[in-house]
Amino acid sequence: MNIAIVVVTHNRLEYTKKTIARLLENPNEEFDLYLWDNASTDETPGYLKDFVKDPRLIEVVLSKENVGQTGAMNYVWGKTKAELVGKLDNDCLVTPGWTRIFAKAHKDIEKLGAVACWHYPLDEFDENAARKAGKIQSFGQHQIFRHPWVCGSGFIMKRRTYEEHGPWKVGPDVGTTYYFLKMALRGEVNGWYYPFVLQEHMDDPKSDHSLVADNESVRKMHDITYTLRTKKIKSMKRRWSWRRIDLRCLNYSPWQAEYYIGWRAKFRRLVYFFERMLLFFRK
Repeated sequence: MNIAIVVVTHNRLEYTKKTIARLLENPNEEFDLYLWDNASTDETPGYLKDFVKDPRLIEVVLSKENVGQTGAMNYVWGKTKAELVGKLDNDCLVTPGWTRIFAKAHKDIEKLGAVACWHYPLDEFDENAARKAGKIQSFGQHQIFRHPWVCGSGFIMKRRTYEEHGPWKVGPDVGTTYYFLKMALRGEVNGWYYPFVLQEHMDDPKSDHSLVADNESVRKMHDITYTLRTKKIKSMKRRWSWRRIDLRCLNYSPWQAEYYIGWRAKFRRLVYFFERMLLFFRK
C-alpha cells in the first residue's frame, strides 16, 4: 500500500534536521514525502528548500502563515492518491521501518483507523493495567494498544477514512484528539501498534535532545511549541505535571469512545480536574 507522509515544521531547525535525517535513514523504506513549513522565522525554509535531497521528496510548501498541523494535512491528503496518509512533527525521531509495519496492519485490519508510534519511554507504560483493562487487543496477527485517540505525530491512517470524515479544522492551536474520537465513535480502531513501534519525542524533558530543560527555556520556546502554548505551560514544574497527566490517561483510561462523550465525559472531566490540581501541586 502506497503512503504519503507530511512532515510539519515551525522553527526549531535543530529538531527538524534530526527528524528528517531519521525519517530518510532507510533508503529502502517507500513513501511519498511532503515537507510543509508553517511560516518559520528561523533558517528552516532555506534548509527545506536547499538541503533536503531525496528521491522520495515530492513537494516543499513554505506557507506564509501558520495554519497548524491540520492545514498541512488537509493540503497534502487532499491532493495525494496514496492509499495511506500520515503525519510527522519536526520534533520526533521515528523507528526506521515504521511505515512498512503500519501499512501491513492497515492492509490486514479493515477497521484500523489511526495507528501510531509510541512516544514515551517503555518503563512508563503499565502493561499489566493495559491487559487488565482489555486495551491490548488482537486483530489476526497484529496487536493494538487501543485508545480513542493517538498522538498527533508518527501516525498513519487510510486516505478513504479521511475522505469519509472530511477535512480537519484548521488553525495553529487545533489538535487532532476530537477528530480521532469521532473516528472511534464510528467503530474505527485507533491506537498504538503493539509491541510498540517507538518514536522519540525530542521535546519530552526526558529526551537527551530536548531544548526545554529549565524555566528559561520553557519561556523561550513557549510561543513556538504546540504543547507549551496550548496547555499554557510556563514552567518546568507544569511541564512535568502535564506529562504525568497525559501518561495517566493513556495508561489507565478506558479504550471505549463512549466514555468520552455525554454524562460520562462530564464526570471524567470533573475527576480529571481534581487529579490535575493534585498533580500540579505535587513536588
